[in-house]
Amino acid sequence: MRVFVTGASGWIGSTVVSELLTSGQQVVGLARSDAAAARVTRLGAEVLRGDLDDLDSLRAGAASSDGVVHLGYNHDFSRMAQAARTDLQAIDAIGTILAGTGRPLVIASGTLGLAPGRVGTEQDVPDIRSHPRVASAQAAQAMAERGVRSVIVRFAPTVHGEGDHGFMATLVAIARDKGVSGYIDDGANRWPAVHRLDAGSLVRLAVIDAPAGSVLHAVAEEGVPTRVIAEAIGRGLDVPVVSVPADQAFDHFNWLGAFFGADAPASNTVTRELLGWEPTHPKLIADLDEGHYFRTMTRNPAAIT
Repeated sequence: MRVFVTGASGWIGSTVVSELLTSGQQVVGLARSDAAAARVTRLGAEVLRGDLDDLDSLRAGAASSDGVVHLGYNHDFSRMAQAARTDLQAIDAIGTILAGTGRPLVIASGTLGLAPGRVGTEQDVPDIRSHPRVASAQAAQAMAERGVRSVIVRFAPTVHGEGDHGFMATLVAIARDKGVSGYIDDGANRWPAVHRLDAGSLVRLAVIDAPAGSVLHAVAEEGVPTRVIAEAIGRGLDVPVVSVPADQAFDHFNWLGAFFGADAPASNTVTRELLGWEPTHPKLIADLDEGHYFRTMTRNPAAIT
């Protein structure tokens, strides 16, 4: 199978490329810069130059492939609506090419905000008001009726591992800067997580085996209490662990305060039963205790997916 991957040089995308190549597939990765193209080449994939705004390059990639994995996304939280519009246009362009072929289109979504107050499942339908990106998942899922083997992979908000520059690295940087590792209120709210390598293996399975219209959860741990996360960061940095009142969360955590206080557990039961996926890599606290997060001094909050 020849698979076209957007976001191929990114945190999750590069793992997906490696997984696909190792399983014997051919991969073409979209690259918007020389640096991204070099990373895709080092992984062993072909390069197609373009970006998510270049719909012609997306159509060309889809037309020359046996399936598409769409992971590219702009995670600039100050431009959420614009990023979601770009994402929807990209999915529409790819879907138009794949319509009637039965070829897979696997796209990324998220579990955060899926089912406030309870464990979210693969059967849950997110409120479109929860995030503008929800419209992209709805559009992709509807393509199953147009002869596309569309699959939605909802990722845990934390996809962790060595080299992570997302939520966990940001929390570590905040704790280092503040001199304390914080959690919000009693820290009982739960935060789902998955190791990057387990997430990559699930996407590979989705490309090869997932039925049209499937919704999958790239979640290895249903929910880790945020106080437990803060305690692991405190151990790693050797700083005190403190409760931050909810009304001070933004002052302490900046933009992350709006997310870290959420109680957002998510199940993976249907995903495991459907595809036989079993996460095998370190869980979040074990990964934090390995120490690599505390040796990393730089971060890029935009590079979460």
